[in-house]
Amino acid sequence: MTPASSHSPHGRSPLRTVQVLGGGNAATGAHVRSLTTGLVARGVRVTVCAPIEAEHTYDFTGTGAAHLHVPRSSDPASVAALRAACAHADLVHAHGLHASFRAALALSGKPTPLVVTWHDRAPAEGPRAHFLRLLERRVAKAATVVLGTTSALVDLARRTGARDARLAAVPPPARPADTDAGDPDRLRPKVRAELGATGRPLMVAADALERHRGHRALLDAAHAWMRLDPSPLVVIAGEGPLRPELQRRIGAEDLPVRLLGRRDDVTDLLAAADVALLTGRWAARSRFAQQALQAGVPLVATRVGGTPELVGDAAELVPYGNARALADAALRLLADPARREELRARGARQAAGWPTEDETVAQVLSVYDELTRPLPLI
Repeated sequence: MTPASSHSPHGRSPLRTVQVLGGGNAATGAHVRSLTTGLVARGVRVTVCAPIEAEHTYDFTGTGAAHLHVPRSSDPASVAALRAACAHADLVHAHGLHASFRAALALSGKPTPLVVTWHDRAPAEGPRAHFLRLLERRVAKAATVVLGTTSALVDLARRTGARDARLAAVPPPARPADTDAGDPDRLRPKVRAELGATGRPLMVAADALERHRGHRALLDAAHAWMRLDPSPLVVIAGEGPLRPELQRRIGAEDLPVRLLGRRDDVTDLLAAADVALLTGRWAARSRFAQQALQAGVPLVATRVGGTPELVGDAAELVPYGNARALADAALRLLADPARREELRARGARQAAGWPTEDETVAQVLSVYDELTRPLPLI
């Protein structure tokens, strides 16, 4: 399935779009890179406005797009640079709340259609939460179309004033083309030995070490798992401000937990895992959850945000912050090989139903064409 842009076949000049990215997390940056690749291949002219660091990471120019460095800031100079980049665009597509807000400022007073994609929603409290809710309302009302990556985000956009909100197709993360990753039987013992998990169960989590990520409940659960013989080893890939606090507790209680720091080999860790753990307070389309299902690793996840919609019946879901429920669900999986095999099979079926890159580009192009199609002469 390779849909073409509807503009050039009718003798008109190619569609000119600007993709606005504020830096974003790994999932958002990878999505913009994938979308840009598909749009350029279908004859769309794409300029990506993003910090230079994002260009270094995702190589937007390598897709055939142009890149313009625009800092992740809403100061007048950054907004002016973005306004200049959008001056001749047929359509602007912004990704994430802050990038969307800057795009709305840059297009203020202009008729250029603005599409925004909400990939996630950052948990916040106090004054910051109030500030983010104000941004959401401003962006929802300014956008021509809001694409939400989950039904919850679509509902949020409608509640905050969006004229048109739709569910976005988003492909899963691309699997690495690593030879060992394609041979889990060879990779598994190697990784387990490196982690110190030979002869004991291995549980893997991957998330930033921040508030609302559920790491305190995870350590509570690890304390309960200590009574097992052998006790499972829990490894957490990720970095963040809670690391000193978590490390102190791990040392004080001699918990079977290792903080691995930032890792770019999460798929390798999953290939070695018996159970994957996702414990945060909020997730839209968790990259880690998708990787776990793709890898055939039984997943225990919190019943929050878009996770139930993403995983369906292919994971054990528990309440956020409930260490007892988390510990019990993981223990049941470790003790029940048949249930683990059932979840592996369900995970494969669930992942097979996720949108492909072609389907994602086709949906976005249909929105673009709808918003830029010439009005009929009366």
